[in-house]
Amino acid sequence: MLLKEILSRVSAAECKVGRAEGSVKLIAISKVQPNERVEAVLEQGHRAFGENRVQEAQGKWPDFKARFEGVELHLVGPLQTNKARAALELFDVIHSLDRPKLAQTLARLAHETGSCPDLFIQVNTGEEPQKAGILPAEADAFIADCCALDLPVTGLMCIPPAEEEPALHFALLAKIAERNGLPGLSMGMSGDFETAIALGATHVRVGSAIFGQRGV
Repeated sequence: MLLKEILSRVSAAECKVGRAEGSVKLIAISKVQPNERVEAVLEQGHRAFGENRVQEAQGKWPDFKARFEGVELHLVGPLQTNKARAALELFDVIHSLDRPKLAQTLARLAHETGSCPDLFIQVNTGEEPQKAGILPAEADAFIADCCALDLPVTGLMCIPPAEEEPALHFALLAKIAERNGLPGLSMGMSGDFETAIALGATHVRVGSAIFGQRGV
């Protein structure tokens, strides 16, 4: 499916629930995609992209950023503390703030450098032991701790369990964000982004539906 079709579906989903056109940012997940596919989407005018790994992004995006104005790069995968400095230098938004040690590292680096990307706190809404993220019951306290560190937390992110109804997880994330006064909701991927938009998503993360299957 092409970028134009996905943008049209995002717009239709906004309209269906009475949201303003353009209220949802489409992040094109370009991880492990060939450079020629990424370049083709850039040439269509899209500027918000997501990567999972700092190292992969370092090898891909400095050149693209030099050639295409206005690129906004989002880190949507887990961030190791030893990669935090590199992430702050390259990414405009980090969606995977998921533990106290990382929060403290980002706060220290932000103090040293005088800047920090916008941050989304990842919430493990399904309480899956193999998945990163703050547990829902601990989210309020962690948000408060991050704010006390003067981190620019703008919202929350989740990845629902594959076998469960995503709407339940999107609604839970929205409830946590609302009671903590956070405007951003990074939720919804290729198979469920329209549901996420109906439940308040401000950022949706779509990869294969834009670029095609990886490795094909």
